[in-house]
Amino acid sequence: MTRAQFEVLVSEGIRAIPKKFRDKLDNVDIVIEESPPKSLRDFGGDHKNLSLLGLYQGVPRTKRTTFYSGVLPDKITIFQKPIEKKAGGSKEKIRQLVKRVVWHEIAHHFGIGESQVRKIETKKFKI
Repeated sequence: MTRAQFEVLVSEGIRAIPKKFRDKLDNVDIVIEESPPKSLRDFGGDHKNLSLLGLYQGVPRTKRTTFYSGVLPDKITIFQKPIEKKAGGSKEKIRQLVKRVVWHEIAHHFGIGESQVRKIETKKFKI
């Protein structure tokens, strides 16, 4: 899949977020990288078969205080190659996985922790 095609899928994933949440995205950039840096690959610890599909870096909205100003934007990175590999190359599977990863990382922006995100994800995406 070309980078341009993947960018369209990420844009679709963002648009799939309910408007009331999209409107509250604040000081966050969403970027695409081909793969995670070597230092982040195989992050799974005992679960070495896991690959990093996306990454949220920043200060979740729930942790921001009145002193939160003048800071660099939060960053959500979506990793193209691991997503394509996990989806097995099927464009529809890639589309669905991108949508899920975008949702997952935006949930972190809103302060939802990893274990809670996974519980919600299991219901929302029936995984």
